[in-house]
Amino acid sequence: MLNLTDDLMRALRPKNRLLVLYAPASLWRDISPERLQRWVDDTAVWLHQRQCTLVVLSHSSGVTRLRNMLIAQHRGLYGLASLQWQQDRAQYLVSWWATERGVRANQVQMLQSDNDGWQMLTEEQPGLTPSLNDDGLFLMERSVLEGAPALSENWQLMDDNAILVQTGMLTHAATLVFALNQTIQVDTLAKQVHSLRRQRGELLKIVVREMKPCLRASDERLLLACGANLIVSHSEPLSRFLTRIESVQGQRFTKHVPVDVEVLLTTMRPLQIKGYQPPETFRQSVQMLIDSTLMPEGSKGVLVALRPVPGVRAAQSLTLCTLRRFGDVVTIAQGRLFLFLSNCRLNELDIALKSIFRLPVDEVFSNRIVWSQDLQILAEIKSLAQENTSGQEQQINDYVQLQRTESAPRSQTPRREPIAIDLLGPDLLARAPGEPS
Repeated sequence: MLNLTDDLMRALRPKNRLLVLYAPASLWRDISPERLQRWVDDTAVWLHQRQCTLVVLSHSSGVTRLRNMLIAQHRGLYGLASLQWQQDRAQYLVSWWATERGVRANQVQMLQSDNDGWQMLTEEQPGLTPSLNDDGLFLMERSVLEGAPALSENWQLMDDNAILVQTGMLTHAATLVFALNQTIQVDTLAKQVHSLRRQRGELLKIVVREMKPCLRASDERLLLACGANLIVSHSEPLSRFLTRIESVQGQRFTKHVPVDVEVLLTTMRPLQIKGYQPPETFRQSVQMLIDSTLMPEGSKGVLVALRPVPGVRAAQSLTLCTLRRFGDVVTIAQGRLFLFLSNCRLNELDIALKSIFRLPVDEVFSNRIVWSQDLQILAEIKSLAQENTSGQEQQINDYVQLQRTESAPRSQTPRREPIAIDLLGPDLLARAPGEPS
């Protein structure tokens, strides 16, 4: 990258041209802010001498870091903009753009794709809403108060989330509090929150309280994208929970919520596989997730390398591993277990490992290495492609296939039933040898 102008002079010797450089943002990974500033200044001088314009299009992992580095280069760059996908539309954010007529800065334009290409969207201005008499109404799933009674006559307790949804559909600006006890409830709750937000509007306050530790970062982002105002962690006591409810009063939900909830369920969880994968499939799956721009950079997951204790093979430790969530994958390479937990924060790792392994991790594995940064994870999984584990991989594949075959339902075949015969019966004793029965 730093020798781009020299390469262009050798290959093209451009004059009065528009040059477009399309490259992944990882090319800038090892360039310090000081070297980047010198490159911008030197390239600007060269472009002025050659009467050329250079447009740089960067993509994939690392774009956020690159943008943060370039935000201070307003003296050398004529413009800086970013394009980010938001479920069912794209956000085009112009940090600044200099033209002959002046400079435009901090402008946002929403784009949507249709049969005619990309179209600019006009944001609807929210109309003035008259004061509604249910603004002080609180509807809650009964367990969120931990057995405490309703605090006033405006607090109503429901037996489950389904009844809460039905009652909430009749309100306009009330506060609805849902209870979440298990991971399997997340998708159903996301659809319920989405339906309420789309049908009842932006004045409704929707709160989700996690009753047991079951939410990952991806689940929280999904619920917030579906229209929830607030997610309350299981670790917060009842007093703090009540304070958090007070904090959402008077809020207006202004974020865009897509019409189709399936779009959210798909884009917020791009990796739809789980469990053991061969090293190459594991590497490709993790790289696809890290390169995805639909999820926040730097919080897409953690990669863990686990080395078993002496006397235990990696294949044996694999039998202790149970992965239940989509996006959690494991493979064997370099004599270690490589485990990728998507959308898992670093501070959640110990809880996740305790749930995944049937035995304490410290007793089964003697060494643990963790990578949490996107670029670190990419660099590590690339080393798996150079590891020759074909024989071991085939062994594990045979084992996994055997497990799947044994767990598959077998066809019902008729069974023969034994028939009791009395060998000492009088009719058998009286019969001569060889005589037909």
